[in-house]
Amino acid sequence: MAAIKQVLIAYDDSDCAKQALGFACEFVRRFDARLHIVSVCQLPQFGSGTATEMIIENARGIYGKFFDGLKDNPAYRDMDLVKQMEIGNPAEMILHYAESHKIDHIIVGHRGFSNIERWLMGSVARQIIDNAGCPVTVIRESSYSAQ
Repeated sequence: MAAIKQVLIAYDDSDCAKQALGFACEFVRRFDARLHIVSVCQLPQFGSGTATEMIIENARGIYGKFFDGLKDNPAYRDMDLVKQMEIGNPAEMILHYAESHKIDHIIVGHRGFSNIERWLMGSVARQIIDNAGCPVTVIRESSYSAQ
């Protein structure tokens, strides 16, 4: 079995993603690995440039506060963290990031925010499982609780 040194968590600020983050933290501590926290701002299929810019700025604000909060949280102080926000299709961006950063393991929450999107395109987790070049752990909401 190859060493696990680079772990990615796809983080969208949903309850399920928060639970997955708890699992990811324990996981990387076991392997003494680096944790890449990647959030993706998905743009609307249709919309004006102004609406698109507003969505991007809103996402930067939300994820920026989250990333900044990690610095002040004692639970993350001793961890090797990389924090990144991408813009685009969530599954595609996560898979591209994983490949370009030689990620050894991906952790995702089972459900994010969009029920309509899941119905139209399938879940982001399913797309990642089907296309990742490394193992993927999926955390179902309420299936994991940090000890």
